[in-house]
Amino acid sequence: MESSGQNPLRENHTKVVEFILISFSDVPELQGFLFGVFLIIYATILMGNSLILIITKIDAALKTPMYFFLSNFSFLEICFVTVTAPRLLADLQRQNRSISFVACAIQMYFFLILGAAECFFLTVMAYDRYVAICNPLLYHLIMNNRLCFQLAAVCWVSAIPVYTGFTSWVFSLSFCGSNQLNHFFCDIPPVVQLACGDVFMTEMLVYVIAVLVAATPFTLILGSYVNIISTILKLPSATGRAKAFSTCSSHLTVVILFFGSGIIVYFKPISSPSTGMEKILSLIYTIVIPMFNPMIYCLRNKDVMIALRKFLLKYNDSKA
Repeated sequence: MESSGQNPLRENHTKVVEFILISFSDVPELQGFLFGVFLIIYATILMGNSLILIITKIDAALKTPMYFFLSNFSFLEICFVTVTAPRLLADLQRQNRSISFVACAIQMYFFLILGAAECFFLTVMAYDRYVAICNPLLYHLIMNNRLCFQLAAVCWVSAIPVYTGFTSWVFSLSFCGSNQLNHFFCDIPPVVQLACGDVFMTEMLVYVIAVLVAATPFTLILGSYVNIISTILKLPSATGRAKAFSTCSSHLTVVILFFGSGIIVYFKPISSPSTGMEKILSLIYTIVIPMFNPMIYCLRNKDVMIALRKFLLKYNDSKA
């Protein structure tokens, strides 16, 4: 009897040297439309996060821990989306969607590292808000420059050794038979599904890493928000409560969508047949949510809007 994590050996034992990304080729009549939609989304992500980087850099009023983490997060979003979006746009415009083993491994490696960094930064940003709301008198003492830089450094580099080893493990598997990768980028589940032989240990590694990188940060974020909401409910001003709830609900919605879609993808048994839903869920956390992040973190933020108006006025004056 085969184990649940085992892929049967294919009839064709020819060694696979490249993958073919299926992307959205199953809907050829929508290729042009999808290209336009994803191009607009990608441009929106680049412009929105670039504006955040600029205004947090030049505006003295935004030199606080909250905006330090936000600027890091914005740069991270640009990198994270750039790992997948340009390739997706190119594949929507061409017939040859082949990707070499090396290119696939590099894409997976950076996608996983940056995705993990995003999970960690969302956790750190939730902790920052927790300290600011629940311990306002100690906020600047706790969130000092040294701690902020240390937390940012941990977010950026902590996943590198884990995913260096894991990506090497995945691409050391034997691949034979079909090389049709039913996805729009090289993600763990669709790649491992093409491996020959027993992938039980790989599947277990995926679950363990998903718990450490996604489920644990998600639990910590929810815990922070429970304390934040509890503190907000004690505020004497109804206006203050409404404002705080408005901001928190927006952030929490993004967190739930990002972590929820990612956890569903990575906790789903790799050996189970692909339904196409994985691509939709992946689109949510790789492209759709990063498009809304600048709006949620900035357009609803009074300080950022003031800084943005000042920047645009200076820019218009310089061009006049």
